[in-house]
Amino acid sequence: MKQYLDLVQNIFDNGTWQENRTGVRTCSIPGAMMRFDLQEGFPAVTTKKLAFKSAIGELVGFLRACRNAADFNALGCKVWDQNANENRQWLANPYRLEEGDLGPVYGIQWREWPAYKLIDTSLPHSAAQIDDALARGYAQIGLVGNAGGTASALLYKAVDQLRACLDTIMRDPGSRRILFHGWNWAQLEEMALPPCHLLYQFLVNVEKKEISLCLYIRSNDVGLGTPFNLTEGAALLHLVGRLTGYQPRWFTYFIGDAHIYENHVDMLREQLRREPFPAPRLALSDRIPDYAETGRYEPEWLERIEPGDFSLEGYRHHAPLTAPMAV
Repeated sequence: MKQYLDLVQNIFDNGTWQENRTGVRTCSIPGAMMRFDLQEGFPAVTTKKLAFKSAIGELVGFLRACRNAADFNALGCKVWDQNANENRQWLANPYRLEEGDLGPVYGIQWREWPAYKLIDTSLPHSAAQIDDALARGYAQIGLVGNAGGTASALLYKAVDQLRACLDTIMRDPGSRRILFHGWNWAQLEEMALPPCHLLYQFLVNVEKKEISLCLYIRSNDVGLGTPFNLTEGAALLHLVGRLTGYQPRWFTYFIGDAHIYENHVDMLREQLRREPFPAPRLALSDRIPDYAETGRYEPEWLERIEPGDFSLEGYRHHAPLTAPMAV
């Protein structure tokens, strides 16, 4: 994890202190990148104990499109509790439905992106457009009146972006359009927290039978968030590779605003004094079907996966370190 420690040192050396929405200052730099060869090991932080089970529990919650902190808790992840029930702005938000509700965060956008089409029925080819939308899985849910007395057909479907990525990998692996994202402008105000890790792009090398992932994160808490997000991104790539028959290779991690919270400084200074251990390996349960061996495409395992299906082998780490999360 030398790349991670280099990023921390870079922020300390070149960052500037800034105010932000949380009230806890951050030392920040614009633009950062890390690139990991997953054939050499899994990018788990070793200069402190990684909350691996919690990170994997969160990933599984995303895969299941969970939107309540209680659901994440049941999967072994408690990091959403504060955002769900202690953020004053969210508690006063009319879109908050109940205790623990988070709104349509991450997994909802990944697996159930709300897609609408508005087709003016007075225009040429509107019937063909509606037929095309229906063939693509949309349902017509009503008519909307237009100025001038005409009407538009309103159609809707929930888009499973992640499943669409797997389908494309199987059908057209050379595509440069195999991506999903969570930045839904129409629903940002409905979320307890807008997505930080928001764009995932899969890239397949058919000749080498390898699959890689580029992840873009608009804002990253390097002390607490980065180890979590590295774990989730790399684990997701392993899972997608297993289900589509490719070996995970390059995991490239881009950050827009890379920052260290003021109350995380001591924790990170201590990590810089520690010598990292060799990277562990990620093991997936044998119960997850391997397309390379079975020849059967079974994407429904995106929902069947359990936190216990992921484990780290050979993981050595220094003593745990803790710091508060800014909300």
